[in-house]
Amino acid sequence: MDIEAKLEQVRERFEEVTAAMSDPSVYDDPDRYTELTKEHSDLKELVDLYDKWKETKNQIAGNKELIEEGDDEEITEMAELELEELKPKLEKIEEAIKFKLIPKDPDDSKNVIVELRAGTGGDEAAIFAGDLFDMYRRYADKKGWKLNLLSLSESNKGGYKELTFGLEGDEVYAKMKYESGVHRVQRVPETETQGRVHTSAATVAVLPEAEEVDIDVNMSDIRVDTFRASGAGGQHVNKTDSAVRLTHEPSGVVVECQQERSQHQNKEKAMKMLRSKLYEKEEEKLRKEREEERNSQISTGDRSAKIRTYNFPQSRLTDHRINLTLYNLEDIMKGEIEEVIEALRVQDNLDKLNAVMEEG
Repeated sequence: MDIEAKLEQVRERFEEVTAAMSDPSVYDDPDRYTELTKEHSDLKELVDLYDKWKETKNQIAGNKELIEEGDDEEITEMAELELEELKPKLEKIEEAIKFKLIPKDPDDSKNVIVELRAGTGGDEAAIFAGDLFDMYRRYADKKGWKLNLLSLSESNKGGYKELTFGLEGDEVYAKMKYESGVHRVQRVPETETQGRVHTSAATVAVLPEAEEVDIDVNMSDIRVDTFRASGAGGQHVNKTDSAVRLTHEPSGVVVECQQERSQHQNKEKAMKMLRSKLYEKEEEKLRKEREEERNSQISTGDRSAKIRTYNFPQSRLTDHRINLTLYNLEDIMKGEIEEVIEALRVQDNLDKLNAVMEEG
């Protein structure tokens, strides 16, 4: 479907929504009225852009006609000058329209909970999980986000078997959602005496933080266990049963938090983690129900997919989803990952736009 046909569909829907809003009975249903008002506002922006697009196209056609006629040299010259101004204007309007046509991800503005797990590769995988955490910590600092450590399990040789942390700030999920998947590292481990390159992996899961309004959790379905925290966090953690483990019995989802001093604080953070995990399960269920639709492979959230390779001997990073290769791995490990994330975001938006244009 071409862009004009799609925009005609948008105009038809805009007229339907405008008619629905003029029906006095809509005021009896506040939720419906709010929904219509928001849709009307979003559609109006597109319709206004469409009107500008048509007007500019007509102006271009008119100028081309004058140039072809060529009856008056001065008028022809003016038409040519105006045409040169109108062409980039039309392109700019088209870009704005395309951006507006891309469906918004309602989770983009949410904070996130990130789970890092060492995968294949033993101690080296745990060390790499620690390196990824350091990369994300530095990136969060650059973005001005707040990082909260929620739980961790340290490895004997350094790094982490598992680590969970929260990120709070502006549009965190919009950026971090592309990090979910298997991250593979190729390098010579410090313990390797022969200088051989080993391949290890760590898994990253990025969950949009769910609020109470997003998902209803029945407290009677949750078993609460307390235990003494271990690992980093200070000596106080071992003196009381401050760590909290929550088990959602209907789903079997288990979370724990041990980083805070008080049981109450740990329970509060564990509830955030639990809500987010249950929200993700619901979202995954919806994704599977829509499997017949063409989804972007970039942001499906498939944790089992190998998304990226970090090759230290060649200072090379490759993102396999978009065949992006960069040779500044040292900077990337210091948190300079904006270029990678931006490239993924652009491709994701293109995929979404193509899907919209293909809809009948």
